Amino acid sequence: MEREEIVFVLHGLNETQTNRHIYFVFILILYLFTMFINVTLICAIVLEKMLHDPMYLFLCNLCVNGIIGASSFYPKILYDILVDSHVITYIGCLTQIFFIYFYVYCECTNLTVMAYDRYVAICKPLHYHCIMTIRKVWTLILLTCFFSLLEVTIGIVLTARLTLCNVDIDKFYCSNWAVVKLSCVDTSLNNLAAYIVILTHFSQTIFILISYVKIIKVSICSQTGRRKFMQTCLPHLITLSNFVISLLFDVMYARYGSNNSLLALRNIMSVEFLVVPPLINPIIYGMNLSQIRNSARKMFNCKVSALS
Repeated sequence: MEREEIVFVLHGLNETQTNRHIYFVFILILYLFTMFINVTLICAIVLEKMLHDPMYLFLCNLCVNGIIGASSFYPKILYDILVDSHVITYIGCLTQIFFIYFYVYCECTNLTVMAYDRYVAICKPLHYHCIMTIRKVWTLILLTCFFSLLEVTIGIVLTARLTLCNVDIDKFYCSNWAVVKLSCVDTSLNNLAAYIVILTHFSQTIFILISYVKIIKVSICSQTGRRKFMQTCLPHLITLSNFVISLLFDVMYARYGSNNSLLALRNIMSVEFLVVPPLINPIIYGMNLSQIRNSARKMFNCKVSALS
């Protein structure tokens, strides 16, 4: 069968068909709200010159990435809820994999860069503006996107070369490993590439933890340090913990879990890293950082004044 003729069948949404309209409305509201709060935070940072500091630029990049992650998942599932057959073309599946994995890789690397920024800000405050120049910030952001793009492109190329013997994907969205499992040929190269990627991002997680151990040691010595930690580092830790735990569950379950057990839990956890981080990141940062709250409030007040 030619690859262009392959149509994958997605599984996992059968239980939603009895209340499909309720699920559709709920998920649509969730998607629109996710988009709204991310766009609001991005606009607040872009329009307010006082927020053009490294931490806020990294946060802006996190929200842009959150929009990419949410948009790679929500439109397809909203469509599938309203139809009886849950299928996706070969090209459509690879496209969804591309954007989902780009979001995942970019999120991991961006969180690492944000940890580095907080480490310099708290552990080396006198040298912060010398180390974290605007040029260096944009370089880090561009490198984050470039290496994420490189990783996902390699993964897509390795998957696209495989000959497939089946079209049944045991998830309600496309994932790289779900497609690789359908292969009739040797997938050792895909496994090797996957382990390298996992090791790379695991190393990033270790780097973040080491950074925060040093940050905590410095923070507990002064009231100013503790306040900085609670305001800027705690939201980052919450974001990191949620993302890593949900992603780790999905990776481990996809590779070693049973397809027939705990279907509801598996479905929830398999999309948690696509749904929750883009939703809570702008909320916890927006609520915790007074500069962003003030900028957003000013922006909305200007719009209300213009309308009236």
